[in-house]
Amino acid sequence: MKKLAFLIILWLTVSCKGDERGFDASGTFEAREVLISAEVSGQIRALAVEEGVPLSKGAAVGWIDSLQLHLRKKQLQAQRDAILARRPDVATQLATYEVQLETAQRDLQRIQNLRSAKAATEKQLDDARAKVAGLQRQMEAHRSSLDVSTRGLVSETLPLMAQIEQINDQLRKTRIVNPVEGTVLARYAEPFELASPGVPLYKIADLSTLELRAYITGAQLAEVRLGQEVAVFVDTGKGDFRKYEGRVSWISDKAEFTPKSVQTKDERANLVYAIKVTVENDGYLKIGMYGEVDF
Repeated sequence: MKKLAFLIILWLTVSCKGDERGFDASGTFEAREVLISAEVSGQIRALAVEEGVPLSKGAAVGWIDSLQLHLRKKQLQAQRDAILARRPDVATQLATYEVQLETAQRDLQRIQNLRSAKAATEKQLDDARAKVAGLQRQMEAHRSSLDVSTRGLVSETLPLMAQIEQINDQLRKTRIVNPVEGTVLARYAEPFELASPGVPLYKIADLSTLELRAYITGAQLAEVRLGQEVAVFVDTGKGDFRKYEGRVSWISDKAEFTPKSVQTKDERANLVYAIKVTVENDGYLKIGMYGEVDF
């Protein structure tokens, strides 16, 4: 009986050792998280984001009170309109010159006819021509003066127009638009709270692809290259592993001390290199979950 019991224990020991896997590296899964912040100050009027809920890129998820911006824009527009209202009416102010010029041209034509019939002198013809030319010069000078005045008034409105464009940009930023597709990981603000530029409203990440951040020794560094296909294993909790295909997407160019929570293949090494392995998520992978890598 003792011999039989010894054989059974020996068989169980060998079987257990045969099931143990040796991995080249291990680490935890992480995602590229994006903090979505407010771009303008004001009270949050709506924020339709919930943790764990996916959002599409470009989705409108809320807005910040914009009343003061609208009032400021109306004030600037009124100032611009008041300046432009002082622009001279070129057509009206030149109308008198046009009437005089038409009369002078008719007189010139009549004197030319009389001169052809030798009923007018050369001096009368010259005087008529001089009058037409003088009126034309006066008209052009006045037109030029009116154009200068108009351009000056328009130039006065340019700073106001720039301020209106700034207001329009701020008004666009009062709409909270989700910039990336992903799943909301955390929400930091609530409606009716005061938002400030740069203060996070929520955190989002694309969970369709995760990155396993693992650590390798200097001896393993020569075995790893960017774009290399590797096998990633995740403990199912039932005594076995779920296998995934991964690709090395990043290799650190600097060594660092081994993190306390990570064990490498060569436990005697003090310095390790961080790598990232990109893995397609089938829904089972979670941020913070441990994974193992085989090269």
